[in-house]
Amino acid sequence: MSEPASVNILCLKWGKRYPASYTNILYHSVKRHLHRPFRFVCATDDPTGLDEGIDAVPLPPNPGYPENQWPGIFAKLAIYQDGYAQLQGPTLFLDVDVVIMNDIDCFFDYLPGKNCMIHNWIEWHKTIFRKRPFIGNSSIFRFEAGKCGYVYEAFLREFKEANDNTIYPTEQAYMTHALGEVHWWPEEWARSFKRTCRPIFPLNLIQTPAEPDTKILVFHGAPDPDQAIAGFDDGKKHHRVLPCPWIEKYWCVEPQKGNSSSAPLS
Repeated sequence: MSEPASVNILCLKWGKRYPASYTNILYHSVKRHLHRPFRFVCATDDPTGLDEGIDAVPLPPNPGYPENQWPGIFAKLAIYQDGYAQLQGPTLFLDVDVVIMNDIDCFFDYLPGKNCMIHNWIEWHKTIFRKRPFIGNSSIFRFEAGKCGYVYEAFLREFKEANDNTIYPTEQAYMTHALGEVHWWPEEWARSFKRTCRPIFPLNLIQTPAEPDTKILVFHGAPDPDQAIAGFDDGKKHHRVLPCPWIEKYWCVEPQKGNSSSAPLS
């Protein structure tokens, strides 16, 4: 059997919120859970502290924002431009704060050539009288680098509308629109820590969040993985999270015993 073709993993890191350790953990997690050759690309304003094997590239060009407003969440639209970082072929974008819990080859094997992303979660009580809106969550999405420049071109063409939160309340709402055809990942592959693991109030005050059966656990908003491990309290009782030491089994640099590693491209 021939070896699968090489693929790309892409992430973004800028500013001070997420240190280099987040990207390093993500890189080593991919090595443990992706069993084909890959190039790991980190678009960043500061490559200091990134591990060997991570291909650090400059952030996408500024599409017209004042310097003090760029980069930001709309940088995810800019990575679609053809030729960015010399990326070609299947490219899986991962936020640096996701926790990979199981093998992720399926994210490349599923509907090859199609645009895939998470169907965005909303609070359970908002689904009582209506379906979830047709909006993706951009924590995990896949596209064909070199063939999706139309997304970036639409962003430039519709710049004013894209930045109008009365039309598109989030970057991922605009991304869903600009992609045109979108396919959702199977629900069980990507779970939200807040929506799936954290018990509802007041049970969250006495119960530890449950370990889910999923491929990738997504931390959108607060808490971040390290905060969830230690326990999180932002002063709002319904947000409180008891310490979750089980996350450390997956969110780490050292390979886990029994897992095989793939071969990143040099």
